[in-house]
Amino acid sequence: MTTHASPTPAREMFIFSTQAYADMQATMCHAAGLPAGLVERRFFPDGERYLRLLTEVEGQDAVLVGGTISDDDTLELYDLACGLVEAGAHRLTLVIPYFGYSTMERAVNHGEAVTAKIRARLLSSIPVAASGSRALLLDLHAEGITHYFEGALRPVHVEGREVTSAMIGRLGGDDFVLACTDAGRAKWVEYLANHLGVAASFVFKRRHSGSETEITAVSAQVEGRRVVIYDDMIRTGGSLMGAARAYREAGATEIFAVATHGLLPGDSLARLRASGLFGAIACTDSHPRARLLADDFLRVEPVGPLLASRLK
Repeated sequence: MTTHASPTPAREMFIFSTQAYADMQATMCHAAGLPAGLVERRFFPDGERYLRLLTEVEGQDAVLVGGTISDDDTLELYDLACGLVEAGAHRLTLVIPYFGYSTMERAVNHGEAVTAKIRARLLSSIPVAASGSRALLLDLHAEGITHYFEGALRPVHVEGREVTSAMIGRLGGDDFVLACTDAGRAKWVEYLANHLGVAASFVFKRRHSGSETEITAVSAQVEGRRVVIYDDMIRTGGSLMGAARAYREAGATEIFAVATHGLLPGDSLARLRASGLFGAIACTDSHPRARLLADDFLRVEPVGPLLASRLK
């Protein structure tokens, strides 16, 4: 008598998210055609958080979307990731659109905490899923941050070039110069400029203090040209406005700005708008605040479809 083994049921993949990244979770589920994982959240009077996975993940693949945009969000990401592994997830993928503290990737003064390394170590301590765990990180400020992750968690640096190039092209039109805020981003801007087939320009800065810089030179001819400034992130916009003034003084006719990560705390966007330097600014929704601030001046491009394409 011949017996036949029962076929192994296909594994499913569920996409979970931290609370702040619920919108990106929905975008990624739609783009990838995958179901959303459900989480129950409650808060106790003393501020402690209750989390419960409502979707069964034992033997299934789990994706968790969440940026380390604050200490609370980092801990929610950590708690949910640990919970998914302990609930039996077959494979775990962390999707981290914005990795906080990425500018604190090295110590400048004695005794400084290298917080980017510390956060990477924290995430590296998440238990490893049965068939492995990885972390997708979008357009890191310093590529070396991937080397701060330890153990079996595999970091993957995802370039946002296809999204940022599209934003740059829409703002720049047929003829423009791609520029950067300082020489520190020159390599990446030159790479993008070569990809787009346009000229690149750089400004050179002299730093006088922690908050005061002076533009000393512009490297390329921008007179009579439209300029699009690219930087990986916009925080308060101080460096961005300083560079824009230098390009305007060098004769640029129009200036636009593009960034992967738009943090824009406080009244940063209002000050950028009031400066009168920019025709428009564009960024992705890698940081949730950008989506909240989006309007005709701040144009926000979803990055969920790009990240969803990296899941399979």
